[in-house]
Amino acid sequence: MLKFPRTIRLDPSDTFVFERAAEPGEWAVSGAFVFWNQNPATLGSKQRVALRSGFLGINSLGWSTLAIVTEASEAERQAMIERLATQLLEKFGAPDAEAARLAAEEEIAFAASLCDHPPQTLLAVQRNVEGGEIRERFRTLKARPVAADADRLHTHASAFTYHEVEGDVEPAEEVDLRGLIRTNAKTDRT
Repeated sequence: MLKFPRTIRLDPSDTFVFERAAEPGEWAVSGAFVFWNQNPATLGSKQRVALRSGFLGINSLGWSTLAIVTEASEAERQAMIERLATQLLEKFGAPDAEAARLAAEEEIAFAASLCDHPPQTLLAVQRNVEGGEIRERFRTLKARPVAADADRLHTHASAFTYHEVEGDVEPAEEVDLRGLIRTNAKTDRT
């Protein structure tokens, strides 16, 4: 079996941090090409979040903070290539179908290269722009072992409390998701 990333939504944060959130379970690619030839200083705040930390869902062209390594068949891989090629032609101005297909094959191959991990491994991306080029760093997130006497109600309080980061780690921009949820909840009530 082949392995590719799929979008995953562990909480509702993607629906308000991105302009368009990917649907859970979509096949995903890095999506850095969306920002090619754009000045990050001119991007809106939600576009900057996508640039910094989003995987692109192939069907919706929405963003996901996390992706999950998932097994796929060759037929599914071919369908991913065809769908992404169509998107590149229709939405991103690829010069012709052949160029769109070649670019889609390259993006899908890169996405597969990120999945050299066991199925169900979570993937995260961190991007920045250095010298006019987009640099990407990918990390894997795995569940911490739960102590035998741990209170099981507390171990599942938040998806972000029981994961460890493997790979290169740099200081990251912090987002107060709870604060955003509280602010959003207050706005919805008024």
